[in-house]
Amino acid sequence: MKTWFKTLVATCAVIPFAQCAMLPGTNAVRAAEPATAAAPATTDADPALWVVKDDDTTIYLFGTVHVLKPGLGWFDEAVKTALETSDQLMLEMVMPEDQAEVAKTMMPLALDQSGKTLSSRLNPDQLAAYQAAMASVGLPAAQFDKFEPWFPAITLSVLPLTKLGYDPEQGAEKQLTGFAKAAGKPVSGLETFAEQLGFFDTLPETQQVAFLDAVVKDLDQLGPQLDKMVVLWAKGDPDGLATAMNESLAATPELAKTLLWDRNARWADKLKARMDQPGTVFVAVGAGHLAGEHSVQDYLKERGLTVKRVEY
Repeated sequence: MKTWFKTLVATCAVIPFAQCAMLPGTNAVRAAEPATAAAPATTDADPALWVVKDDDTTIYLFGTVHVLKPGLGWFDEAVKTALETSDQLMLEMVMPEDQAEVAKTMMPLALDQSGKTLSSRLNPDQLAAYQAAMASVGLPAAQFDKFEPWFPAITLSVLPLTKLGYDPEQGAEKQLTGFAKAAGKPVSGLETFAEQLGFFDTLPETQQVAFLDAVVKDLDQLGPQLDKMVVLWAKGDPDGLATAMNESLAATPELAKTLLWDRNARWADKLKARMDQPGTVFVAVGAGHLAGEHSVQDYLKERGLTVKRVEY
């Protein structure tokens, strides 16, 4: 899992939506949600924030984690001020609120249109391990047999985290969106939900199977890996986050190109174009997009823009 999860959790806002993918007769997702408990004490967090400016335009760049535990006090100080003074919020993607719409978009992509079963793609050892992993989180493997491998892989990537207290409702995008809407600020996306799903749907079969196999093998490491990444994020340590992701990127260059570098370059083009319009924009994308080589900041610099870290 070391070669996939770190990249995914720091780059793709679509990950939490595995929780929305309820199959008929499958109730494990709801059962896995953390139980209501007393609000934990707030721990201060200072995630990294950058800014790009010209005479009449300001763009803030903020790296997010898509699922978090309650109790992290990150939406304050410079981050809160930046959003309060912005005219609009721009996310990696606008999260669908209608669960039926989520399923309507996701299911046609997740289902294998060729009729090939998931179990037929796995060798006997992989299949046994996969079935055991699904059983461990209360999901019936047989009901996922008509789906492409990326779909149960994403589902398995999220369910153990909810049992450990991570909650998509606490994710940075969800919180930022709530504030922006309450303040009457427009919210837009750099990508659509369907586009993000398409990144997984178009992965070659061998990579999808490798993704699923890796998730299954290191299922018990998901929590510790995310814990480490959240600590680095909360400290405002993009260099540490990049180091933590290096193994993933080196081992899976095709995935890194698809999920990180190509998208970063496209976003830099969009942000460059946005600099031609006056105003202030708060841009929030997965923290992995703002860390290490080939980051959004790197591509913006290639396009002649100066990106500065906001110290706070």
